[in-house]
Amino acid sequence: MSVLDQLRLDGQVAVVTGGGRGIGEGIAHALSDAGAAVVLAARRSDEVEKVAADITAKGGQALAVPTDVTNSQSVDALAQAAVDQFGKLSIWVSNAGGSRFMGPLSDVPMQAWQDCFDLNVTSIWTGTNAASKRMADGGSIINISSHAARVAVPGAGHYAASKAAVNSLTMTYSRELAPKIRVNAIEPAFIPTEVMMDALKLEEGDLPKLLEQAQVPIGRLGKPMDIGAAVVYLSSPGASWVTGQIWPVTGGL
Repeated sequence: MSVLDQLRLDGQVAVVTGGGRGIGEGIAHALSDAGAAVVLAARRSDEVEKVAADITAKGGQALAVPTDVTNSQSVDALAQAAVDQFGKLSIWVSNAGGSRFMGPLSDVPMQAWQDCFDLNVTSIWTGTNAASKRMADGGSIINISSHAARVAVPGAGHYAASKAAVNSLTMTYSRELAPKIRVNAIEPAFIPTEVMMDALKLEEGDLPKLLEQAQVPIGRLGKPMDIGAAVVYLSSPGASWVTGQIWPVTGGL
């Protein structure tokens, strides 16, 4: 088998949470391009249905499943929907995440703290458990963490702490689910998606200044497909000896 053949995902079935826009949309298209059938999950049904239609229009296989990842029953139903539709589940990408509150840790309301951890951490736990029990033939689980997990983030410390917890869960699950299931995480940095733009209160015209302030060594901000390409590799047979790793995909930060 050639190196390029080892990056193919033909016959594999992937679930992508938060798959209706931004990074999740890029991941879904990348997985489909590599040959996987893709199940798209998000709360906004119109968004995942559009992405599923786009993938189908270019010859791929896709299913939209409206899902609230903070609800464990909804997450379990999502995993089962993948099996019911495509006969198996082999790749699970926990991408849904974020935080609506920005401010110093001392000002974070208890509900905002809880909401952040429910979305960013508990959903990883429930998603990994739902996926792993259906991966009878093995599989790959990939958690989308954040560069924020590694650094001080004044104004978003609760979010950074939740992503550090994602990294910890990733490493522990990689040991507990080995050798049949591999578990890795990816840490994106500045990718100007709608979620990031809203969180940082940025407009399109602010991006050159953001790039200058961030001092990204590669010299550009990230794109959803940058993360999609990393997900394809970690999902593929080419990464069969890679587990428990936290991969920064940050342009060099």
